[in-house]
Amino acid sequence: MSETAPVILQMDFPFSGPWGEEMAAQLEGLARDIAAEPGLIWKVWTENAEAGRAGGIYAFETEEQAHAYLTKHTNRLAEFGITGVEAKVFRANTALSAFTHMPFTASPGA
Repeated sequence: MSETAPVILQMDFPFSGPWGEEMAAQLEGLARDIAAEPGLIWKVWTENAEAGRAGGIYAFETEEQAHAYLTKHTNRLAEFGITGVEAKVFRANTALSAFTHMPFTASPGA
C-alpha cells in the first residue's frame, strides 16, 4: 500500500439535531470552515437521528493532518457541549478502493 494513500478519519458523537436540511442551513458556516482545513481532500457528513449521532468521514493527505483536525474538532465540539466523540484513523487501501468506485487512486499531488 502506498504511503501517499489518503488517510481516512471517521468521527461520530452524540447529537440531538437539527437534522437534514435544517442541519445543512445551520451548519453551512462550519462546513465552509472545514472545507479550508489543511490537507482535507473531502468530507462526507453523517447523521442518524434515530440513534442521536452525527459526524463525518474525512479523507486527508497525511496522518498528521488528520490527527491535527481530530484534536481541533474535538475541542470545538467540547465548546458546543458535545462530548463522547468516537474517532478512528485509517490509511486507505487505494488498490482495492479503485475496484469499488472510490473517487481517488492516490493523494492529490502524488
